[in-house]
Amino acid sequence: MTRPAPILPLLFAILAALLTLGLKSLAYWLTDSVSLLSDAVESLVNLVAALTATFSLWYAARPVDPSHTYGHEKIEYFSSGLEGILILVAAGSIGWYAVERLFTPQPLTKLGLGSLLAGVASLINLAVGATLVHLGRKHDSIVLEADGQHLLTDVWTTFAVLAGLFLVWLTEWRILDPLVALAVACNIVWTGVSLVVRSFNGLMDHALPQAEQAAVRSAIEATLQPGLHYHALRTRRAGSRRFADFHLLVPGVWSVQRAHDLTGAVEDAVRQALPGIEVTVHIEPLEEPASWEDSALLAVERKAEESR
Repeated sequence: MTRPAPILPLLFAILAALLTLGLKSLAYWLTDSVSLLSDAVESLVNLVAALTATFSLWYAARPVDPSHTYGHEKIEYFSSGLEGILILVAAGSIGWYAVERLFTPQPLTKLGLGSLLAGVASLINLAVGATLVHLGRKHDSIVLEADGQHLLTDVWTTFAVLAGLFLVWLTEWRILDPLVALAVACNIVWTGVSLVVRSFNGLMDHALPQAEQAAVRSAIEATLQPGLHYHALRTRRAGSRRFADFHLLVPGVWSVQRAHDLTGAVEDAVRQALPGIEVTVHIEPLEEPASWEDSALLAVERKAEESR
């Protein structure tokens, strides 16, 4: 079983979100810039996301129980999906306020100090975001990686906001401030939709990527003796855990021990190809006609073979 991802980095992410939210809110209060307000709203989403992610990792690490015999890892998809929805709500509120400012531009004040505060907040997000992405990939955690990617997106958002404010200061075109805020809102929408789609795929037991499926098939085929077959391979992922199951067809005269030994060798080969994957093998008699027509996946596999 894959080890649960560490929660400590998310505690730092919560502290970072509180600090950056304070810095960006102060920057908005000083400047009255709607683009800086949009940046502050995204930091608020970062805070909620980090809190949700911390809870989901704690819950996912709980052992199996009679009500959750496959574990609790799928809570990670709820977490990243909720984060995506929050991002979309934030984008909508930013867009609404920015449109109002398009028609009634407001004078901006203390742009230098406000930009400095936003820049410091961005550097904090850069450091924390890069750390979360690294740890998320190391521990194969969608929650850590999603939260880190969101923070890195926030860095680019702040950079765009600061560039827009510089142009406002340079040209005195106040309309640039709400236009930048609208661009930020569009960028946030893209991030939110990506997280929602990724979570939806996980909750729907989406198959593993083609490269990982190919690795599983190669491991199985390299272990089987000539004349033996397998089919109905199913794969899925729940949080950081991967699952695979398939039917293994062996001669009906084989002993249980011999079939068991082959199954163990196949499982070991698959786990070497994809460390941490949980494999379930169903043994069937090779000579029995029903063994070749016992899964709806067989038609899918035949179609895939014909298209190669």
